Amino acid sequence: QVQLVESGGGLVQAGDSLRLSCAASNFGFSNYAMSWYRQVLGKERELVAGIRTTGRTTYADSVRGRFTISRDNAKNTVFLEMNALKPEDTAVYYCNAGFTYPIWDTWGQGTQVTVSS
Repeated sequence: QVQLVESGGGLVQAGDSLRLSCAASNFGFSNYAMSWYRQVLGKERELVAGIRTTGRTTYADSVRGRFTISRDNAKNTVFLEMNALKPEDTAVYYCNAGFTYPIWDTWGQGTQVTVSS
């Protein structure tokens, strides 16, 4: 069964930085694009960033220039470096396979990011 384990969230102040990690297992990680999503309670989950196997990336307009997605295929891990955080970045962050849409029906527990003003 596919496993996705997100970590690295926390409570920070506006302008601070965080680095999220997602450890993936039980599928051929290096053969899949990977993406980060976020969800606020009561709202739909939205795409934050994606990275192809080639390294090509895509970002939501709201995070472009502040967030950076990267991957380490040797460790089956995808990262999200988040800089200049804003209160509106507050959400639970999830990862999944796929570039702009999620491939797996299974989601991890997510990691909570809370940005105070």
